[in-house]
Amino acid sequence: MTAVEHRLDITGMTCASCANRIERKLNKLPGVEATVNYALSTAHVVSDGTDDSVDARRLLQTVEAAGYRATIPVPEPTTSAPVDAIPAPHGEHAGHDEHAGPGDSGGHQHDPGDAGALLRRLVISATLGVPVALLSMIPALQFDNWQWLALALTGPVVVWGAWPFHRAAAVSLRHGGVTMDTLISLGILAAFGWSLYTLFFGGAGMAGMHMSFTLIGRPEAGADEIYLEVAALVTVLLLLGRWIEARAGVASRAALRALLELGAKDAALLRDGVETRVPVAQLAIGDRVVVRPGEKVPSDGVVVEGASAVDASMLTGEPVPVEVTVGDRVVGGTISSGGRLVVEIRRVGADTELARIRALMIDAQTGKARVQRLADRVSSVFVPVVIGLAVVAFAGWMLSGGSIEIAFTAAVTTLIIACPCALGLATPTAILVGTGRGSQLGILIRGPQVLEQTRKVDTIVLDKTGTVTEGRMRVAEVVPATGVDAAEVLRLAAAAEAGSEHPIGRAIAGADAAHPVATDFAAHAGFGVQSVVGDSLVLAGRLSWLADEWAINTSPLAASAAELEGRGSTVVAVAADGRLRGLVAVADTIKPTSAAAVAALRRLGLTPVLLTGDNLGAARAVASEVGIADVRAGVTPAGKLDAVRELQQQGRVVAMVGDGVNDAAALAAADLGLAMGGGTDAAITASDLTIVSGDLLAVADAVRLARSTLGTIRGNLFWAFAYNVAAIPLAMLALLNPILAGAAMAFSSVFVVLGSLRLRRFRPLPR
Repeated sequence: MTAVEHRLDITGMTCASCANRIERKLNKLPGVEATVNYALSTAHVVSDGTDDSVDARRLLQTVEAAGYRATIPVPEPTTSAPVDAIPAPHGEHAGHDEHAGPGDSGGHQHDPGDAGALLRRLVISATLGVPVALLSMIPALQFDNWQWLALALTGPVVVWGAWPFHRAAAVSLRHGGVTMDTLISLGILAAFGWSLYTLFFGGAGMAGMHMSFTLIGRPEAGADEIYLEVAALVTVLLLLGRWIEARAGVASRAALRALLELGAKDAALLRDGVETRVPVAQLAIGDRVVVRPGEKVPSDGVVVEGASAVDASMLTGEPVPVEVTVGDRVVGGTISSGGRLVVEIRRVGADTELARIRALMIDAQTGKARVQRLADRVSSVFVPVVIGLAVVAFAGWMLSGGSIEIAFTAAVTTLIIACPCALGLATPTAILVGTGRGSQLGILIRGPQVLEQTRKVDTIVLDKTGTVTEGRMRVAEVVPATGVDAAEVLRLAAAAEAGSEHPIGRAIAGADAAHPVATDFAAHAGFGVQSVVGDSLVLAGRLSWLADEWAINTSPLAASAAELEGRGSTVVAVAADGRLRGLVAVADTIKPTSAAAVAALRRLGLTPVLLTGDNLGAARAVASEVGIADVRAGVTPAGKLDAVRELQQQGRVVAMVGDGVNDAAALAAADLGLAMGGGTDAAITASDLTIVSGDLLAVADAVRLARSTLGTIRGNLFWAFAYNVAAIPLAMLALLNPILAGAAMAFSSVFVVLGSLRLRRFRPLPR
């Protein structure tokens, strides 16, 4: 059977228990595994295909049967990845439909438009509710029959202002469930109902009645107190908290929005020498497009004409533009800041780099870390437990001889102060902000479980070629013979190698672009090349080849050649007219930031290991320069996998960094796999983290960011748990005024969101 994946946008969730309820309903379907993200209002559903009746329609019906609405987002085929494709928290796509389900226009809607409607409800409720609070708390303002004015002002707040909470509670109850809105609605209605009772049947309606504000209930008050200020202010404070949370939710997704907005919308298609502006969606593989200075590259491709500096900071986080010319790869969404380019399209639609980043970002926000699963289990049973505790508090005070006012205070405060919303927001908001900040820095985190692995990792295995080193051969050093100029040696070698297809020959030829034109080129496989430069026969190749085949005296530079080879370089001897002119050392150069990156990884508590298929001399030379003691050379792709498993058998938790197909198995087997973005698709697919820039220093940044995100999640969960553990007993003992309980409940969720937003200030290590 083939597994089928579905993504659903869910409307109407107002708390973590809503998400848990939907998740349980979906997981009861045969062969279905579902994860519901409360912060994003999305569900990720995987069906194993064992039951043909479990299709998209049945999934939508299941969500609706739970009392919510769901839609399947339309897949976006273009490379531009518009913002509409981003998962929208809390019903963002639902607009302002009056029948959108529980929690609309007052539940946790993070869309700016919904936040505006929420703000209007908040302002009107505050305008009516604040005078009620002032009248109730300040005896000097209490004129004869003031309580009836307070009742007139409170009525609209309780009915209209708190309507989203009441309706969400009613819908949940109709479908056999209770949510956070159930607690809120019960608390507000209980306070208002008690006030009506005391006004009409108690002593609170008498002319000249006075009240004062206290943090705890007063036993002597009895049925002479009203709770209108509680009903009004709790509503206002909860609306305020949800509005702040909605605005913060928009900010927390700003990084991802900014990234996905960078895709080009149209392109200058070049056919038969004629340019035509077409939408990016119409581009096909093989098309050629023109990119002028200041324009965006419309899709991934290869430069076939021109040269320019390309700003790739939106993908790599690196502010310095990268020079590109014919044959270089460019990524859709990057900006040409120099000359005119003609780019041949190689990838379109979902295969592009931007689309792949979007997929990774959504995956990162779909799963759940183990710490969040504990919070889910708690919040799933939290609401019924709180209602039971409120009943226990009321009954306990009454049985112990307390006044009904004290018992009522304890019960209402217990209902109001409980807040599983903070538990539900703790992980998703931190992951949302953390992955968004990572995308700005060129760091893609695949999922929440990755964060937990970064905390445990103690060993990091680094592939050499393309990870620690550039992966491209360059001229590292030129050693001239006595009486010969180094520039002359390089000039002759570059001219002789100009016709070579070997990577070493191309590196030498490219080191002196002004070299003269050579003729009569001939290659001797495995030994070297010969060419005629001017009137001279020039040889470039192995020292032994020059000595044995051409009888050239190579002894003056034999020691220098041995020293260069000992440092890991490949040595090319250069001779002209039968005389040795010098040596050219070619090496895979070390990336400028590799040494600093290894030092940073050590500071993070990681032991670096260099793993390579290269010879031991070259590996040790690189390891010595960057500061790695443990070197394993001459390793095959299967050997890399064995090396990772050997370290794991020693009790180490291993991270692996690589970029090639030969690294894919080791990346998959490692406890934490990190792929360099310039590498192969196989390596990136097998990894947990992707470093788009290919800069090894960004690996240290990735570990730091992942650990910071995990730390934020744990901090959020700690405060959410601690808040409830500390607050509920105080509420049951009537040691809190319900107004303070409402304020604390509202701002606990805001505190969690603002805590997550601190990740936006994460700074990479200095380059």
